[in-house]
Amino acid sequence: MLTNFEVLNLLRSRGATIDPLGSLGVVSASECKVYSFLADSAACNQTRECIGEFLKRCEKFKLSKTELLNIINLRPSSQPLIYPLIRNCDTRLAKNEDEGIDEVQELVDLVKEVLPPPPANNPDNEEEVKTTEIQQEMQDNKMTETN
Repeated sequence: MLTNFEVLNLLRSRGATIDPLGSLGVVSASECKVYSFLADSAACNQTRECIGEFLKRCEKFKLSKTELLNIINLRPSSQPLIYPLIRNCDTRLAKNEDEGIDEVQELVDLVKEVLPPPPANNPDNEEEVKTTEIQQEMQDNKMTETN
């Protein structure tokens, strides 16, 4: 199994471009379409180092290789996006409000911290940008209220 980052790097090394005519027959048109899709995804901003760090920091969650691969490829930025990626998520990841433990939120925060977001011009990223702006505004309001 390969991450989208690894596929993107492979296609780059083979000379794929967004324009199938620019590849000069080195790669197929379908490979250029895959390249074009991945070039607009979070994979274009990922590095081996950030993926390695993410995998190391995720060890405590005891996720399967498939679950980790899906998280790296899809880069879920909220709890509702994590749940379908992890089998029996609600039973495998702890949540104890009394002790302040929420491993699902901890995993979401880790994704946001370690895995770079997709390019800003990506329409699929608009929701995340809006959510981040709202969260920042709420945090600013809290700081204003406490002062």
